[in-house]
Amino acid sequence: MTLPAKTLLLLLITTAPLLLLLSGCSTESVGEEGGFPSPAVSVADVVVREITSWEQFSGRIEAKEAVQIRPRVKGIIEKVHYREGDIVKKGDLLFTIDQQPFRVELNRAEADLARAHTQAELTQVESRRAKNLLTRKLLSQDEYDQRIAAEHQAKSNVRAAEATVQLAQLNLEYTEIRSPINGRSGRALITKGNLISSSPTPDLLTTILSLDPVYVTFDSDELTYLSYFGDAQPSAKNNKRTVFIGLSNEQGFPRKGYIDFVDNQLDPNTGTIRLRAVLDNKDQRLLPGLFVRIKLLAPKSEQAILIADHAILTDQDRKYVYILGEENQAMRRDVKTGRTIDGLRMINEGLNPGEQVIVHGIQKVFFPNMPVVPQVIGMTDPPSSPEPMPAAEH
Repeated sequence: MTLPAKTLLLLLITTAPLLLLLSGCSTESVGEEGGFPSPAVSVADVVVREITSWEQFSGRIEAKEAVQIRPRVKGIIEKVHYREGDIVKKGDLLFTIDQQPFRVELNRAEADLARAHTQAELTQVESRRAKNLLTRKLLSQDEYDQRIAAEHQAKSNVRAAEATVQLAQLNLEYTEIRSPINGRSGRALITKGNLISSSPTPDLLTTILSLDPVYVTFDSDELTYLSYFGDAQPSAKNNKRTVFIGLSNEQGFPRKGYIDFVDNQLDPNTGTIRLRAVLDNKDQRLLPGLFVRIKLLAPKSEQAILIADHAILTDQDRKYVYILGEENQAMRRDVKTGRTIDGLRMINEGLNPGEQVIVHGIQKVFFPNMPVVPQVIGMTDPPSSPEPMPAAEH
């Protein structure tokens, strides 16, 4: 009897999975109880390695020394001596204020000082003469006391006049505004011919920023601080932890520095603490304000367990792996993962040295404690090829 075409098609669709299952039994061993066949999987020993852990942060470059150039005296800018953006050295002349009023004031103070000296010499002569007259009883005690007081007053006037001269000299020196540090100059905010004020708030003329070395500041979370600095005494010597730094356009962390400062308190609003690193800047590429990536090394190395990333499965918010248990059973083990090191994923919790993880053929494991047929390979090796079945005897 010939079956209709639709009936034949339905039979083929229904029997195809059964045929595929039967054919699969030829390449995989059958379970002891005659149920599902035990799948062939590749297992590898977990990699145990001594590593130095690290944390990555984002930060900004800051100048070690930053100076706002402001005038100490009032006057008119007579000349700007530097070119904006140039490297200046300590003591280089930046601005000159009109010096004529200050020279006049210095001359007047020096004249007052000369007058005070003359007066002091006169009172000193009169005091000596009064002493002789007092000895000969030709001068009263009151007149003698007045001569001595006049001498002391004259000496005080000399000291006051000397202070006025020193102040006038300082004001004259302040008309030449010089760089107090080595660094790169900023834009001249006030130029030639403008009147500048020194009080109540002095005008800002420009800024000078030091370039070598520079600071790198960043904020660390509380757990990292406790792990990396919690056991150290708060001193500059103990804070010198190595850091590696990279710019946003650099690969990796090619620059090396060290921590020189840890703040004295944790910010309760953000749960972070401010750290600062010192970094050489001999090529002067690092400008204040640049964004950098920071790699902070742990104080000591530790033993880490590493496995291949593809051996890790996810169940909602949990990660787990299958390890090879007793009697070749695939046992589920929940794990906590860390960062990637040399292409392998660090396991912070869940695995122990000496255990074997299923790295290939995980999709064949349908439930925990399922029997498997393991073949040991390296953690980074490709999946092993199944061994060919022996030919059937005729």
